Amino acid sequence: MDLEEISLLIDIAEDSMNHTVTHLQNELAKIRTGKANTDMLSNILIPYYGTPTPIAQVSNISAADARTIIIQPYEKKILSAIEKAIFEAGLGITPQNDGSIIRLNIPPLTEERRREFVKKAKLVGEDSKVGIRSARQKAMEEIRKAVKSGLPEDIGKKSEDEIQELTNKYVGKTDKVVEQKEKDIMTV
Repeated sequence: MDLEEISLLIDIAEDSMNHTVTHLQNELAKIRTGKANTDMLSNILIPYYGTPTPIAQVSNISAADARTIIIQPYEKKILSAIEKAIFEAGLGITPQNDGSIIRLNIPPLTEERRREFVKKAKLVGEDSKVGIRSARQKAMEEIRKAVKSGLPEDIGKKSEDEIQELTNKYVGKTDKVVEQKEKDIMTV
């Protein structure tokens, strides 16, 4: 393994860590904060002509105010399918269908519920850190194999240090993202 391959290995590890943080942000967006957030509907699929389709592809979704989300389907015949999918998603929100749009009134969160959501956010953050450490572990193993195969030890050590710096950087990013989400959840 030469320096170019080591550099590529480090780039792959960084890309994996970056992907993990992006995934964390997407997962945290789904956790309710007590405010109307259209991202909480991003995983809901609607049966549309026999195909499970994301709700955003079959309707216009907007936040009317801090506590209300409006869903306006492109075709009125799928209103009941959207309503059913929201019920089944387990968001704890009852959709109100008026025949042309669906309103979701986001109830304020109780203190207990906020704490549950903070716990959930922290668990998702820990999973993200596991993913980052996994990427580090894979890269470290490859570097150690390369050193055994003839790569100079000083280059191996320098590469391992670089991987560890990346790990620390992305674990820090994860902590900041989770901390911000916790702040959002706990703000009344």
